[in-house]
Amino acid sequence: MENLKKKTFFTIFIIISLFAVFFATFFNVQTYHREYEGILNNLTRMRNLTSPRPEPIEKEMKPIDDDLRNRKVMDYEVYTFILNENNDIVDKISHSDNAISDEITTKAKNIISNNKTSDVKIGCLYWSKYAYNYEEGNSLTIVNTANTRNMLLNSLLISLLLVGIGELVIYFISKKITEWITKPVLESFDREKEFVANASHELKTPLAVMMASIDCLDVNKKNEKWINNLKSESDRMSNLITRLLDLSKTEYLKSENFSKNDISMIIEKGALTFESLAYEKNITIETNIAEKLNFSCHKESMDELVSILIDNAISHGKENSKIWVNLTSDKSEIKLEVINKGDPLPSDECEKIFERFYRNDKSHNRKSGRYGLGLAIAKNIVKAHNGNIKAYSKDGYTTFEVKFKIN
Repeated sequence: MENLKKKTFFTIFIIISLFAVFFATFFNVQTYHREYEGILNNLTRMRNLTSPRPEPIEKEMKPIDDDLRNRKVMDYEVYTFILNENNDIVDKISHSDNAISDEITTKAKNIISNNKTSDVKIGCLYWSKYAYNYEEGNSLTIVNTANTRNMLLNSLLISLLLVGIGELVIYFISKKITEWITKPVLESFDREKEFVANASHELKTPLAVMMASIDCLDVNKKNEKWINNLKSESDRMSNLITRLLDLSKTEYLKSENFSKNDISMIIEKGALTFESLAYEKNITIETNIAEKLNFSCHKESMDELVSILIDNAISHGKENSKIWVNLTSDKSEIKLEVINKGDPLPSDECEKIFERFYRNDKSHNRKSGRYGLGLAIAKNIVKAHNGNIKAYSKDGYTTFEVKFKIN
């Protein structure tokens, strides 16, 4: 259920975030394009006014210089430098209210000396300070883009700030939408857990009556086979109901029922308990347990966790092999590892084995009376203690790794 909520949340969050980033990017691209076109139009317009054209036929037509001098630009600082055939500056014209500074004049001389042919240059407006249109032996038009640069940078910073603030809003919106979408699934899941718990309780009493009645039956050669079958299947059903009740209990573990316990001692005792079972398969249990590690937990559930993991390792371990039970700790977490040598666990089953009623070897589990609930119970216990559990196989060894954050 938690995985479903996480996937739903991240899907919604990413989709909405992509829309926010798209609109911010679109806005900045459009702003940049508008400014770029404005600068290019001004450079082209001034270039056209200074380009050679036929002599005026009528005396009333204004000379080119008058048209150029009277042309004003409101949004940009535009300057035109008239050149002679030797590329010397013979006249300076400002098309705005700003006077031509020494910096602009120096910039114009540098452009003329560094360009051997006519050229139009508009650099990246986010860091360039000038754009120009140079026509050798005729004119040089310069646009001061410093204000444009500052405006674009401010626009970009504001967009990033708004996107950052928007991400916080999107986060909370995504959480609300996720809760709304997953609420029916969560309610259905809770009803299913409640049904399993109630059904298990209701089945326990009649099953106990049936088992007691079977024990009272007279056994003879004719009915021995059938009575033994009844006993066998009743025992299986009783074990199944017990495991279902255990599963229900672990799904409702609360931290208020936790207390400080020596987890080192719990794991040590759990390993000792299974030594006789391991001995039957010529399996040796080797422990490497850090001493006196105190951890806030539910003791009975932690006993159950250790039993499940070691029992699972023995059941799937090869004869004449070893099982390692390791418990280590650092400043932030406690790590428990149960390692056995056996058939490798397929990578696509590393997550599935923690699902309820999942059995990767159905025939083996049927014979051994397993129902695919043990690892599901283990996962519930670990989850209730805010820990993580995973399984993986490497070099012929299968490892079950549990990590608990130190409170």
